[in-house]
Amino acid sequence: MREWLFDVFRERPWWMSATMIFCAYMAFIYMPWDIFVKPVAEDQEVWFGILFSGFWAKVLAFPHWFVYSAAVYGFRRRRPWMAFWAPAYAAQVAFGIYLWTAVATGGFSGIIVGLFPAIPFVGLVYAFWNNRDYFDPKPLALTARFGEWALVTGASSGIGSALARQIAADGMKVVLTARREDRLVALAAEFERDFEVETRIVVADLAEPDGSKRVLEAVSDLEIGLLVNNAGQGYAGRFDLLDGERLRRQLVLNCETPLVLTHALVQGMRERGRGGVLLTGSLAGHLPLPLHSVYSASKAFDRFLGEALWAELRASNIDVVVLEPGSTETEFQEVAGEMAHPGHRADEVARRGLRALGEQPSVVSGWSNWVLVNAVSRLLTRPILVLIARARMIKQLPEELH
Repeated sequence: MREWLFDVFRERPWWMSATMIFCAYMAFIYMPWDIFVKPVAEDQEVWFGILFSGFWAKVLAFPHWFVYSAAVYGFRRRRPWMAFWAPAYAAQVAFGIYLWTAVATGGFSGIIVGLFPAIPFVGLVYAFWNNRDYFDPKPLALTARFGEWALVTGASSGIGSALARQIAADGMKVVLTARREDRLVALAAEFERDFEVETRIVVADLAEPDGSKRVLEAVSDLEIGLLVNNAGQGYAGRFDLLDGERLRRQLVLNCETPLVLTHALVQGMRERGRGGVLLTGSLAGHLPLPLHSVYSASKAFDRFLGEALWAELRASNIDVVVLEPGSTETEFQEVAGEMAHPGHRADEVARRGLRALGEQPSVVSGWSNWVLVNAVSRLLTRPILVLIARARMIKQLPEELH
C-alpha cells in the first residue's frame, strides 16, 4: 500500500496532490451521493456564480461529476490538456465565489468582501499556470532510459513494425525478429536510411521450441535494454474444429516465448540498473472469448505476467507495461480466420503503448475499448458478458467456423 501511495503522489507538488484528493472525494463520494441520493428539492449547484436549484441543479450535477472525474484522471496521468484546463477551471471557481459573495453581501462592501474567499483560488490559478509544464513533461529519450539496443519480436508487420519504427525514430538501435526475412530487410533498410540507427535481423519462428533460444543466441553480444514481446497469433473458430498442433504453436508463441525471452533478458537489465519490457496483450485478455478461447486465455496469461512483473521489477528501475489493443488494422484478422472489420491504426496503438511504459502496469488503447473494460464489464454479469462476446465473434467469423 505504501508503494502504491508513493507511486500516486511522486513528483507532484503537495498542493496539487491535495487538489487531486479533493477532486477524487468529489468524483467518487460526494457527487454520486448528490446525484443518486440527495432529494431533488434539496439540490443546489453553482456555476459561474449562478445558483441553480431543484431539477436544473440535478441536471447540472452530471457535468460537475464529469469535471471532477476528468480532473482525477488528468492529475493522475499528467495529461497535456490539464495544462490549460486546470487553471481555467480554478479561474471559473474563483470568479464564481467572488460573484456569489459580492452579490450576497451587496453594495460597495460586497465588491471588497468578495475578494477574500476568491483569493485562495486566484492563487491556485497562478500555481497551476506556473506549473503547466508538469502536464507536458519532456520524456527522456529511450536510449537515456534503457540503453542502446531494443529487441522487437513480430517486427515484420502491424503493431510490431509500428513499435520498432517509433523506437528507431527515437534513436535506439533495433534488433528485428520475425519469420519473413524480406520484410525485415526492408524495414532495417528504412530505419538505417531514415533514422540513421544500427539494426540487426534475426529470422526465427518463435512458435518453434527452439525459436526463443535462437534469438537469445543472436543477441548474446548485445546489452538489450528494451524488450518488446509483440509476436503473437490468433486462431479463431469453434474449439473442437480447430487443429490441435496449431493451437499448441499458438500457446508457444503467445505465452512461452515472452516468458523465456523476458526471463533471460531481465537478468542483464537488473545488473545494469535499468531496462524496459513491453508485452503486447489484447482486449481479449480481460474476459473469456468464445470462438477465440485459446487466444483470449493466452492473452490473459500475458496480462497477468506483465502486471505482476511491473510490481516485481519497478524497484530495480525496470519499466514493464502490457499494451492491450482491441481490433487493429493489421494482418491479424486474416491470419486468425476472421472476416475483415474496422480497427485502430497500428501506429496509434504503438504510440499509446510506448507512452505508457514507465507510467502504469497496463494500458488499453482506445476510449471505446477502455469503456468496455472498465465500465461495461463491471455493470454486466460474467455469463452475460461471455454470451455477448460469443454473439459478436459469430458476426466476425465465416459460418463454417462456428
